[in-house]
Amino acid sequence: MLAGLAVALLGSLVCGVGLGAAGVGWGDTLRFLRAGLTGGTIAADDVSAYTIVWELRFPRALLAAVVGAGLSAIGVAVQAMVRNALADPFVLGISSGAAVGANAVLLFGAFGSLGVWALSSAAFVSALASMLLVYLAARTPQGLTPLRLVLTGTAMYYGFSAVTTLMVFSADRGEAARSAMMWLLGSLGGATWSSVPIAAAVVLAGLAHLLWTARGLNALAMGDETAAALGVAPNRLRKQLFVSAAAVTGAVVAVSGAIGFVGLMVPHVTRMLVGADHRRVLAVAPLLGAVLLVWVDIVSRLLLAPVELPVGVITAIIGVPCFVVLMRRRRYSFGGS
Repeated sequence: MLAGLAVALLGSLVCGVGLGAAGVGWGDTLRFLRAGLTGGTIAADDVSAYTIVWELRFPRALLAAVVGAGLSAIGVAVQAMVRNALADPFVLGISSGAAVGANAVLLFGAFGSLGVWALSSAAFVSALASMLLVYLAARTPQGLTPLRLVLTGTAMYYGFSAVTTLMVFSADRGEAARSAMMWLLGSLGGATWSSVPIAAAVVLAGLAHLLWTARGLNALAMGDETAAALGVAPNRLRKQLFVSAAAVTGAVVAVSGAIGFVGLMVPHVTRMLVGADHRRVLAVAPLLGAVLLVWVDIVSRLLLAPVELPVGVITAIIGVPCFVVLMRRRRYSFGGS
């Protein structure tokens, strides 16, 4: 399955580069990719097509794969951390916190001195600030409990969303408000070569940590008492997972906006395929999420071309019926079929 998903991801990336509103032949697409990867030369007449393929579509396809992998992996971890089948990377309120910083840039020009890094920097910093607020509000002398994390994160989500809505309605620039709403629904249109390495590094580090704690996640998903009996310190592990989830969520939201349903749906589909063992789930879910989001981005660009739809709209259109069908399966329960 891993080999098949790896091949599917490679093919999806090629399709993500080759498909778009501007027609570039498959032969030219592969030639431009080869030239970009090997440092080859191209003819002067091909510069515009090469720019579309190498500077616009290729980093966008790569970023879609990175974001899909990150959201899927963190979705697995959060569902185990709070023992809630409806949890996703955004249940902790981090995405809505990031939206406050991003909208401050889009609507009011805050952090303008940072130039092209203003949006992602503001979103990431506000995501970390919201993480700190959730942690301080949810912690108890006994540690972080699943119920308090979910309730606190949900409350913070609505609070930050209210602040974001107030910012949108108070802005006097219509185009800026449209850009803010596009960001809130998720968009990969701002992908650049400078944004891919940072997001990829954070996602890879987070995934490595999750794979390292996979056995602990298996124990944590069965309850704190069972985890403690198996030699796992649930409070310490939950704090580690909270930091990893916040860092990865903040990094991907900073470059793509709030893309829903990926972190909720992919973990459940993965458990149906490979069972509930987190060592397997965390190996398969990132690849599955990467393939899914690459194709979702393709659809968002082509469905109403040349108009680009928010990626979150497509994930919701796909995710809602799939999740309903999944829940209607008699043999399915949280943890696998």
